[in-house]
Amino acid sequence: MDIINQTNRTMLFEEINPEKLDLITIVGDVKGIDSLSDDKIKEINEHLLVKSFDEFLDKFSPTVYSFYNAVNQKVMYTLKKPDGIAEDAISEIKIDQSNDFLKMLFTLIDTKRSQGITNVDFKFENLLDMISPKKVMDDIRQVRKEIHYLYSHYEKLDDGDPKKLDLGDKLNIMFEDASKNYNNVMAMLPLAIEDIKTRLLLGGAQEENQSEAIQIGMLTIGENGELKIIEAPKSDSRELMVLDEGNGNGLMNVFEDDYESITETPSSYVKDLVVRTFCPLPAVHSEIDIETEVQNYNTYLEFYKNAKDDFVKTVKPLVEKILGVKMFFDQYVTKNKGMQPAMLITNTKLDMLVKSSNIPRLETYLNTVNAKNDFTDTIWFGIVPSIDMEAGAKAKVTRERFRGNEKVVKQDGNTMESLTMLLQVVKDFKVQIFFSFSTGEETTFNSMATAGIDKYIDKCGVLVRKEYSEFAIPCVPNFTIIPKDKSGVVIDSRMLQTEDGVKLSQEKEDILKLWIEGVYVGASYVAAGIVAAYQCPEYLREAFKVVSREYPGVRFDIEAGENGLRAITTMAKEISGFTNNIKDSINRKNFGFVFSSENAQIQGKDIKRITVYKARSLAMAEDGFDSIYKTLVSTYIERILRFQTGDFKHDNIVKFFSNNPSSQKSKWLGTRGFVNSIIQDGDDMSYIIDDKSNLCHIDLIFNGNVKNLEVTITKGTTPVKA
Repeated sequence: MDIINQTNRTMLFEEINPEKLDLITIVGDVKGIDSLSDDKIKEINEHLLVKSFDEFLDKFSPTVYSFYNAVNQKVMYTLKKPDGIAEDAISEIKIDQSNDFLKMLFTLIDTKRSQGITNVDFKFENLLDMISPKKVMDDIRQVRKEIHYLYSHYEKLDDGDPKKLDLGDKLNIMFEDASKNYNNVMAMLPLAIEDIKTRLLLGGAQEENQSEAIQIGMLTIGENGELKIIEAPKSDSRELMVLDEGNGNGLMNVFEDDYESITETPSSYVKDLVVRTFCPLPAVHSEIDIETEVQNYNTYLEFYKNAKDDFVKTVKPLVEKILGVKMFFDQYVTKNKGMQPAMLITNTKLDMLVKSSNIPRLETYLNTVNAKNDFTDTIWFGIVPSIDMEAGAKAKVTRERFRGNEKVVKQDGNTMESLTMLLQVVKDFKVQIFFSFSTGEETTFNSMATAGIDKYIDKCGVLVRKEYSEFAIPCVPNFTIIPKDKSGVVIDSRMLQTEDGVKLSQEKEDILKLWIEGVYVGASYVAAGIVAAYQCPEYLREAFKVVSREYPGVRFDIEAGENGLRAITTMAKEISGFTNNIKDSINRKNFGFVFSSENAQIQGKDIKRITVYKARSLAMAEDGFDSIYKTLVSTYIERILRFQTGDFKHDNIVKFFSNNPSSQKSKWLGTRGFVNSIIQDGDDMSYIIDDKSNLCHIDLIFNGNVKNLEVTITKGTTPVKA
């Protein structure tokens, strides 16, 4: 570990935010250059390297852009900043921890993980309504509560009191967050919807969602002792406010001033809405125009539902990438941080990166970080999600008798051709690429449990028996966050005006619902995440007793013994398991990095997470395909050998492999018995130097299987006898 201090830096070949810098741009023109400067590498790391999910959101700030189209009266959403539209006509929606859609998905993942329930039994609908106006309002109520609490303490303290200034700072931050929405009509709609509902249904039984006309009164005893509710005397609502809340009046004025000073086009309706939302008045406005309010409510609701629908469809591909990055970092679960996984994001589409004009830039970057004896910035793994899976030919329908699936234009995936080009480049720099296929119902656990893995093997046929095959790792199946058939979200019901007042309709056609159409995470993110995690000795120590702190996890074979049941993913089980036929087929072919959602136990404890069943690349072996650890160990040994022999000097190679107790080979042989020993029981390494061809042939023996490594010797000035 003192020579190579990390073996898990991972490169994500994906575009996250087109407005941010990318690898091609920063590297720039490389004509006549073999290597980038240290300053350039530092700049790349500053912009593109992240060591945690929070840092990722901070550096790349994933964003959706929206603007309004007056022709069709719709909100338009796009992932690229639209050209030719004035800046002030475009709204930026940050997709971060406070975005309701992302928040709902994180909650769903955590709940599913803690319950360990398969998809068929999990109550998705209980969490999906987190993006309904009602739940958005619940979040605002919590913020409101905190603002009132802090403001009440703030008011009591003397000016200049340090404690008051601290509270002022906190209030400023909370007002800043609240005020971001003043100019965003879309963000105000849930407030308007719930506000109308609250005012019109006041006095109605909550469960019945209906209301009669009301007039606030007071309970009295009449002249003859009879009980009577009479109309309460009219009073200024603001006075009532002061009586009820004490400090509310001041806070109300702050919100009014804040709204008026920040908003470019103030609206008295929105101002009242903001004030009512954050400082609810305990007075009922008797002058409500019920017909207009009901009409507004239904218009807002319809508009909100349609806009949310379009937003979800636009943002989903971006959200799946964000979730992928989160799942990559989530796999590293350890109390003591050691070799923490890091991710370098190219922030450009793969087909752009592998254009013939851009490949020299990628090669120069990899040559700088992977072909030196400084291993700080070395890239070991790569992630390529969303490789296109061509669907089988569909039967042609001449007349649509029933409503079927709309033909959706497929989001830009990655092609097999682009992946091939990438592998052609990275093989020279020993980067192992984890790739997965387009997300959707066809690539889930459910699909694989019924159809098996043959379609994946067929798809990868073009990558087999090539020079780069050992660096290609197909990852299957993809993970389901929300299944397509359980992705309906009830927004709310339309409101009806009746003779007695108003009520929410119970009719099926009046219940507004949107369909998310399923959310998935590519298997390559989780596969690279778990492999990057178990490179760290501290991570391995959480699950295994005998771990050496001297070595990374390059020789850790997750398929051996109970390793796969100890180093498990953080993903919750999805199905009850694969049939024996499917498992026999997977075992017979030994294909790919395969995840398993099986019932399993270790030391009497049930495993309720998804585990790794196979960890193979596309390199052919006697029993199908070869284990990924063999390539990794071979790369690691070659790099250590280059470092310790001064770039493969003849006499130093001899020393490296000698039986001298201080030689590297002897040290590795002497530290067998750890789960991460570089040479394990049944392993060996030997070498032959061919003076004629000036090559050193190294045989790495893993459990009787031989892997060859070949290095070119640097001739010394004096011949040395082996």
